[in-house]
Amino acid sequence: MRFRETELSGAWLIELEPHFDERGFFARAFCEDELAANGLPTHFPQANLSRNDRQGTLRGMHYNATPNREAKIIRCTAGTIWDAIVDLRQTSPTRLRWIGLELSAEKGNALFVPEGFAHGFITLQDGTDVHYLMGRSYVASAARGLRWDDPRIGIRWPLAPVVISARDRGYPDFDEARFDG
Repeated sequence: MRFRETELSGAWLIELEPHFDERGFFARAFCEDELAANGLPTHFPQANLSRNDRQGTLRGMHYNATPNREAKIIRCTAGTIWDAIVDLRQTSPTRLRWIGLELSAEKGNALFVPEGFAHGFITLQDGTDVHYLMGRSYVASAARGLRWDDPRIGIRWPLAPVVISARDRGYPDFDEARFDG
C-alpha cells in the first residue's frame, strides 16, 4: 500500500499496489503493520457498507461528538464517489478546511479520516457501494452532522444532489457555540 498525506493534517489517501498476472491482480487492502508504520490507528472494531442506487446520492456531513469521535477508512467497492472531509478539530492547523477526493472501485483507493473530521460523499455512478472501517462502535447519541452546503465551509460538490435523506438535509450550519465535537 502507498500512503499519501493530504493537505489536511492527519488525513491520508491510501492507494493499492497491485500485482498483476493473467488472472487480474492481487493487492493488500489493509495491513496493521503498514498503518502503524505511518502513525495511523490499527484498531477498527466495526465495518459498515453503504449501498447507493442512484448517481447524485449525497450522504453527510457526519461526525461524532466527543468522547465518541471516530477515525474511518473509507473505500468505494463498486462505482465511484467524490468523498469530502472537513477538519473540525479545535487545535488543528487545518481547522475548518475541507478536501474532496474521488474514490473508485476501479482504483481501489481509500481515505483515512482522523477523529474529529466531518465526512460525506456524493455518488458519481448508479449502483455505488462504500465500505467503512470504523475506529469505534456506533453510539447513536454521539451522532452529529453539519449542513452539506454550509456556506462557511464552502464545499464545492462536483454535482447537485439528487437523493439526500431528510436527516442530512436538516443538519444545521456549523456553529462554534454549539459545536461539541
